[in-house]
Amino acid sequence: MSALEVRDLYKRFGKVETLKGIDISLDNGEFLVLLGASGCGKSTLLNIIAGLTEPSSGDVLIGGRSVVGVHPKNRDIAMVFQSYALYPNMSVARNIGFGLEIRKVPQAQREKAIHDAARLLQIEDLLDRRPAELSGGQRQRVAIGRALVRNPQIFLFDEPLSNLDAKLRMEMRVELKRLHEKMKTTVVYVTHDQIEAMTLATRIAVMRDGRIEQIGTPEEIYNRPATLYVAGFVGAPPMNLLDATMSDGGLHLAGCTEAIAIPSRLKGSLAESEPVCIGIRPERLRLADPAQPGQTIKARIELIEMTGPELVVMAKVGDQRLTACLPPGSSIANGTERLFAFDEDALHLFDPKSQRAVLNMNRTVLQTPKT
Repeated sequence: MSALEVRDLYKRFGKVETLKGIDISLDNGEFLVLLGASGCGKSTLLNIIAGLTEPSSGDVLIGGRSVVGVHPKNRDIAMVFQSYALYPNMSVARNIGFGLEIRKVPQAQREKAIHDAARLLQIEDLLDRRPAELSGGQRQRVAIGRALVRNPQIFLFDEPLSNLDAKLRMEMRVELKRLHEKMKTTVVYVTHDQIEAMTLATRIAVMRDGRIEQIGTPEEIYNRPATLYVAGFVGAPPMNLLDATMSDGGLHLAGCTEAIAIPSRLKGSLAESEPVCIGIRPERLRLADPAQPGQTIKARIELIEMTGPELVVMAKVGDQRLTACLPPGSSIANGTERLFAFDEDALHLFDPKSQRAVLNMNRTVLQTPKT
């Protein structure tokens, strides 16, 4: 039995359709991240699962039971919000246990749950403090502790780390990963941060305009993007996407004389004169070396950024932009033309009309968006 199922879910606000046929099935212990830009519908979907709003049509099942119309407190879920929403006049201990207090849980049982959660979150020495005496990371731990003591079937997180600085976000990602691996509870987590998604999730659902563009493991989402949107959204820097045309057995880049040979695995997938979009991850590009085989693209260097562990090089191929991530000691200068090489398996092809990946035996679309 699935821990969570979302079936053909739609949500409309007047004439505006926010969710457009969402289907998800989540096994016990999975960590699903809903990833997408602002306005894609991910928080609306989370709120429907939580019972904070109802769907226009479709169904939500938790533990095999439909919960549409069921009050949030009876859904066996716990939710952590973007804002900590702590009671400023209560101690940390009482903030964590207040939900249990409202439910008339006996004091001894309540105190044990509070101390167990505090120990798990490493905030045992903070139980007597007030929220104003805590850092942002400590407050977020208290908010998570308030959810933990419920011992729910499903945890829901709505961008819980977005109010923290970069260092604290990294620390809290580690804590959340550790907690999930220890507790094995099912989690649905909303974020627009792809690093959070890639590091935390067992599966990612990339959302766009109220639909799921692709759902799969982080490795599948990153290495086998099903659509142009996923290819351009996941990755920092994002995947290079270059317009080209199939001609004379090669892929001719728009706006220049450069051509790329079609990989053997994709031969027969494209018709003559057919437009295509070529995708190459920046980290799969390298400065060409005669001693190393591989396809090449000639580009003029426009800008070089030193980030510490790598050089991010921005160049032009005709009128199109190309980004490469190179080792920090690479010999390269602005205004020069250089050959960038890549291996055959680094090449992705997309159909500009359908926005879908060009399919072959090694690449499969994981979920086709509904129209």
